[in-house]
Amino acid sequence: MTKGGLQRSGLEWFSSLPACLLLLAVVLFSTSSDIHNQMLRGGEQLWSGYYKLRMDPVQPECNPDRDIEAAVAEEMAAGAPDDDPMAALLGAHEKNPADVRLAIERSVGECQAAHASYLELQDQLTPGVKAYRAVELFVADLIAFGLAGQRYILVILVMLCAVTATLTRHHIAMRAMETRLDYIVSHTLQTIANAMLLGSSVIFRQSSLGSSSAVSGEELMLHNLWITGFACLTLASLYRLFRVPSNLQDGGRLGQAFLAVPLYTVMCLISGTYFAMIGHSSGIGIYLGKMMELADMFLNVGLYVWVGMMLKQTRLATLVFNVFRPWRMPPEMLAVVAVLVAAVPTAYTGASGIFVIAAGAVIYSELRAAGARRHLALAATAMSGSLGVVLRPCLLVVVIAYLNREVTTDELFGWGIWVFVLTATMFGLVAMSVNRQSKFDLAPTAQAFPASFRALRPLLPYALVIAGVVLVYRFALDVKMDEFSAPRLLPVIMLAILVYEHVSLKKRTSPEPGQARHPGLERSIRGATNDTTAEIGALLLLLGLSVSIGGVIERSHIMEAFPQAFDSAWSAMLLMVVILVILGMIMDAFGAVILVTATVATIAYSSGIHPIHFWMVTLVAFELGYLSPPVALNHLLTRQVVGEAEVLAAQREGGTFYQRHERIIMPLIAMGISLLLVAFVPLLFYAT
Repeated sequence: MTKGGLQRSGLEWFSSLPACLLLLAVVLFSTSSDIHNQMLRGGEQLWSGYYKLRMDPVQPECNPDRDIEAAVAEEMAAGAPDDDPMAALLGAHEKNPADVRLAIERSVGECQAAHASYLELQDQLTPGVKAYRAVELFVADLIAFGLAGQRYILVILVMLCAVTATLTRHHIAMRAMETRLDYIVSHTLQTIANAMLLGSSVIFRQSSLGSSSAVSGEELMLHNLWITGFACLTLASLYRLFRVPSNLQDGGRLGQAFLAVPLYTVMCLISGTYFAMIGHSSGIGIYLGKMMELADMFLNVGLYVWVGMMLKQTRLATLVFNVFRPWRMPPEMLAVVAVLVAAVPTAYTGASGIFVIAAGAVIYSELRAAGARRHLALAATAMSGSLGVVLRPCLLVVVIAYLNREVTTDELFGWGIWVFVLTATMFGLVAMSVNRQSKFDLAPTAQAFPASFRALRPLLPYALVIAGVVLVYRFALDVKMDEFSAPRLLPVIMLAILVYEHVSLKKRTSPEPGQARHPGLERSIRGATNDTTAEIGALLLLLGLSVSIGGVIERSHIMEAFPQAFDSAWSAMLLMVVILVILGMIMDAFGAVILVTATVATIAYSSGIHPIHFWMVTLVAFELGYLSPPVALNHLLTRQVVGEAEVLAAQREGGTFYQRHERIIMPLIAMGISLLLVAFVPLLFYAT
């Protein structure tokens, strides 16, 4: 631990601080493109024809004072060359003096115009233009550098954060390491998997260099970065293997120890073994390299996680929950409200797992503070990102429409609203009916409404800060808040909120009752980045290895074992539901969409399932997969952010079977019924 000032631990200097700078660089590079567009427009408005002034004009080499009469005489005197074969073939042809004069006059006129334009541009190149141009060209170079460096930033960020997650034991697994056997088994397999990743990357590099096509310097640099990163990751896991913590319990069972192995390790061992068996040892390296094709998307994942961790450092979530507290809602109703409110930011992050990592801790802590039991709070946290993936402007839906010409974003978002209403209603019914332990006794409206209205007042400055940033981007940079701009706007919004809290809360001589003193801007950003670094490493490495699992499914031709078309849409839909839920268990959303587009979607279309219907089912099935054991990724991510102690405390609580497993069963009931309704009810209206 460090004390005040700008002192940092070694891990912060070599991990969190570089990660923070990389994330800021991503925001800067993406924003510089908007700034440059506005600078070009501004330059054109200030100086007409500014696009010609962006470079120094070159003086024409022609002579504007050429003697036309002399030139005509010279041209007439010069005949065709003696050795011109075309003249011999076509015969002699006398030049027309009028045509020669006209051609020379045009040439001289064009030369004079070029010189006049040159002099005019020279006159327009004032010191102001040159200064403006220097800044504009610098921004243009910055954009070019950022676009070229985007893939390098992603590789460095992934490997830096993955090493941090390994050193801090923060990878995502089915259960935490509690015994020495858990620790040894987990880190042994991690070391083997990391060495497998290193070997695959080296083989991929060698095969690329040995291929007939030339390898560019950029590709070679990426190969070297992957190899260096996996070498560091292997050393980190080997270091942790021999540094067994003293606070672990003795003993342990081998079956439970395997559950403590990180999911990325399991995926790596499966895919690596498969690729080695088919003689394609570079397979993992190739599929990890495909992350570079979607570098901006994976960088956005990192930005969203950073935004969520900065949100955790603010009072914003607490103030929002304060608006609902005067109504004295039962915890079950408050959980429903929390999940519904979370649907909007989920629509911007584009995937439920990203939102759970980003804001799950905030939702859980606020629900617990409002009196919700642990199982209910854990269930709501796991489901907090499951409803908004069908709402505008979810990036996942945009990717679906981009890959499938059979559907459009307007159609998908239009039906997505009804799917959202259905899933929200089902979760509300399950939460308020099954195992409801609180009385439905809301506060009187006359009492609750004024208190709730007063609770809105502290939110007004935050709303003004958010609106200010959005309006600046809208009018100064001509950037609207949508799924494309959200990754670069949200970090700026959160930084602005942290600055506001730093200025406003630091002025208070003493904190409010029951509230800790504000840590300050630097400590807030540092704390957010510390949490972000390990989370990014755990999540992005998991997403990257899920791509390789998709490669295993693709190369093994599993889908070819199924009929390519069914006579009955009902039979096809039943198979689709099973396959899509399983894919949701083992793959990230974006990788699964790409795989489904190439395999399952064509079978569904050929079997008479409407494309929009199919993709609505796909989105709901994915969410059910993320909530379903044995993997239950959203539950694992929930445990990751709320802490192992809270989950263990929930598991120790007694009661009926449902009460002991409510955090798992409640989301399964809500999303399971929703999936069945979304999948089969529409078939009643169009299936034959």
